[in-house]
Amino acid sequence: MKKITFKSGELTLAGNLYLPANFQPIKKYLAVIVAGALTSVKEQMASIYAKALAKKGFIALAFDYANYGESEGLPRQFEDPIQKLNDLKAAITILEDQHYIKNIGALGICTSGGNMAYLAADDKRLKAMATVAAWLPNKEVLPLLYGSKEKVAELNALGEKASKAYAGTGENKTILAYSNTDETASHFGPMEYYMDNSRGGGIKEWKNEFAVMSWPTWLAFDPMTKAKNIDTPTLIVHSDNSALTQNAKDFYNDLKGEKELAWLEGDHFDFYDQKDKVDEAIKRTALFFNNHLK
Repeated sequence: MKKITFKSGELTLAGNLYLPANFQPIKKYLAVIVAGALTSVKEQMASIYAKALAKKGFIALAFDYANYGESEGLPRQFEDPIQKLNDLKAAITILEDQHYIKNIGALGICTSGGNMAYLAADDKRLKAMATVAAWLPNKEVLPLLYGSKEKVAELNALGEKASKAYAGTGENKTILAYSNTDETASHFGPMEYYMDNSRGGGIKEWKNEFAVMSWPTWLAFDPMTKAKNIDTPTLIVHSDNSALTQNAKDFYNDLKGEKELAWLEGDHFDFYDQKDKVDEAIKRTALFFNNHLK
C-alpha cells in the first residue's frame, strides 16, 4: 500500500492505493475504487476490501471523501452526495492518469453503494460497479426510517437552522452519527460495528460525528432514482439481514445494463469486516470485475 493525494476541485483528498504482489508498472492492471459507509474513513471497510482486491490482482484505491478523515473540506463531517460524486469522478481521473491501469470499476459498501449509483449514472468512464450491503434509500422509505413525514420535516428544519448558524458564526454543530442509547444520533441502535472498539469503533481516524447541517442533503440522498439511468454492468451483493432489502431488489430490477444479483446470508455489519462475509463478497466481486473490466 502507498499513500497518495489527489485533487477534487480545489480540495486535496487522501487515499491508500493498494497494489498487487509483484506489481510491475510496465504491465496493465484492472483498478477498482472502494468506498464505505456514512461517516466512514478509508481505514475502515474500504481498506479491508481494497486490500482483499489487491490480493486478487487488482489495483484498489480506498480514499477519504471530502470533509472526512485526512481529506480536506469544510465543514467537517458534512454529508454531501454531490460532493461525493465529484470526489469519485476525481478518483477515476487520478487512476486514468496512471499508465499501468487499463479499466476502472467501483465497489461501494453500505452508503457508498448508493454513491456509486450516482457515479455510474453520470460517468461512462466507469466500466463496472458492485455494491455490498448497499444503502439504497428513496423518499418513500424516509418516513419509515425516521418515524413520520413530520419527523423528516423536523430534521430538515434542524439542518437548515444549523446551516444558517454555520454561515453566520462558523459553528458546525454535530451530533453522534451512531448510538445504541442516544436517540438524537443520526442513526440510533443497535450499532454494534461502531460501538465495538475491536471493530469500526476502534479505528482512531474515524469520528462518530454527523454535522447537523447535513440533514437536508442526507435526506435528499436518493440512489433509487439512478438505477434506470445505469447501463454499466452492475453486481448487487446483499442479504435478507442487510439494509432496505426490498429497495435492493427494486434497484436491481430497474438497472438497464448487464447485471447480477448475489443474495447471500449474513448481517449488514458483518459484511463490513467479518472475514467469512468479506471473503464471500470479495469472491463474487473479483470474479465480476475480472469478467467486466477486461
